[in-house]
Amino acid sequence: MSIHLENVGIAVRDLDETIAFFTDLGLTVVGTDEVSGEWASTAVGLDGNHAKIAVLQTPDGQGQLELFEYIHPDAIETAPTLPNEIGMHRVAFSVDDIDASLEIAARHGCFPLRGVANYQDVYKLTYLRGPSGILVMLAQKLA
Repeated sequence: MSIHLENVGIAVRDLDETIAFFTDLGLTVVGTDEVSGEWASTAVGLDGNHAKIAVLQTPDGQGQLELFEYIHPDAIETAPTLPNEIGMHRVAFSVDDIDASLEIAARHGCFPLRGVANYQDVYKLTYLRGPSGILVMLAQKLA
């Protein structure tokens, strides 16, 4: 079974402002979109999930950030985390077998928040709560 880090997702208050910051640091915008619908709600485990998103890539092509600004439900303000606080929004991985990956996660007591979503027959994906409450997205490219 192979596993590959896809991106790190970060919820932001203002997408344009955040894109400007990271592009000034040298990242490149790969694409932007607005996501919603049943597949988005199922994958993320959040009813009515609707967000503006942007994917940025590091200059070496090895790392990506997915930034998102929630349209619905309203974003919840929290205090910025400190370096020693446990948790982050999510880490995403592409896997070649999502079912095998979920079996491994289950052995650690980690299960999908809602289920496995099918995004336009391109990806099967899900969010699960990992160790220390970290949200982990697993995605398997179909075909």
